[in-house]
Order: sequence, then C-alpha cells, then structure tokens
Amino acid sequence: MYKEILTSLSYGMFAVGTKGEKIPNACIVNTVVQISSYPMTVAVSINHSNYTNECIKKNGEFTVSVLSENTSGAVIGALGFTSGRDGNKLENVKHKILREGAPVIREDICCWFLCRVVNTVETITHTIFIAEPVAGSESIKGTPMTYDFYKNVIKGKSPKYAPTFIAEKEDENDKYLCTICKYEYNDPLIPFDELPDDWVCPICGAPKSVFKKQEQ
Repeated sequence: MYKEILTSLSYGMFAVGTKGEKIPNACIVNTVVQISSYPMTVAVSINHSNYTNECIKKNGEFTVSVLSENTSGAVIGALGFTSGRDGNKLENVKHKILREGAPVIREDICCWFLCRVVNTVETITHTIFIAEPVAGSESIKGTPMTYDFYKNVIKGKSPKYAPTFIAEKEDENDKYLCTICKYEYNDPLIPFDELPDDWVCPICGAPKSVFKKQEQ
C-alpha cells in the first residue's frame, strides 16, 4: 500500500491540556473528531507513551485548544516535541488554568473546550478517549489550522508518536511475513518483537507465532 495514502484524510491541529502530577501539561495532537451531536461527544487519540495519555486516564478530563493559522510555530514546537515528564512545556507559552487544573492555550487559538471522558478504546499504540464537552469558548476566532497547512505551509513535521508519522525508511525494522495469508508486518514504530503475545494478524487472525522473519 502507498504509505502516504492516509494523508488524504482531513486533520486539524490541536493542543490537548491536562492536569499534571505537579504542574499543568499539554501536547499537540491532530486527531480530535466529533462523533455525535446528541449527546455531544468527541474522540481524541493519544499514544500510550505520551505523558498526556497517563494524565487523562488519571484525571478523566482534558481541554482542547483549537489552533489557528496564526498560532506560532514556537507553541507547536514547545508542546509537540518534548515530554511533560521532563519539564514544564508551558513555561514559555501563554495559557490559563481552569479550575479543574487543565490548561488552555491563549496564543492565537480559534476556540477551546473542556471534556470529560465517558469511555476509552485501546489500540496497539494509542488510546482513543471518547469524551463529552462540558464547557468552552463563547465564539470562534480566526481560521482553524489544518494538518495540511502545518505540513505544507509551515513545513512542520510529525513527532515519532503522532498517528501521521511516517518513517523515512520503510525498512527501518525487520519485516515479518504471515505464513497463512502472506500479510507483511513492517511497522516503523513498533518492532515485531515488541508486539503483545496475544497479537494476531490483522488480515486472517493467525497468531503471532506463525509469522516468519524475512531476509533483507
């Protein structure tokens, strides 16, 4: 399959804020989508390795700041390419803290909303948080930033754990072939050996044990 095929989907650019263990935390995501209007629900996808994932699971709440085309690239850099475990990502980013303890970005955003988690879905790499917006902005300002704008106008890149990340080399990890249906596993983010023991072939459902390493 052509590896860039999913880039044809539309994405936005958002800052997801959470209450941290000691200080507020935020990260950049591009997968915030509305699921329904009645009741109003959204879905947010966060990698298992992200500190934000841990914070949302602990607190059950998060904010979404919808970035605009005027949002500084410095904001995206500060929130998107470092970890909240290592320091205060918001130190040089204008923000406000809601009474729930989660931050909202104040630098040239379109709007914001506070969400409470109502359900979660686990995938191999990400948690999908399904949540209900309970508060937010009274208006929308500016033009929302799309991932296409970020990538092609700002010339931004995706961090390793973003859903849209594409490795420069497809053969970065060893390739494994399903001996049943011939599906080839070559995920640049997760080596085959790191898959859980109960992982199965996404095509035929065969267990991990039937896969054979391919010669390079």
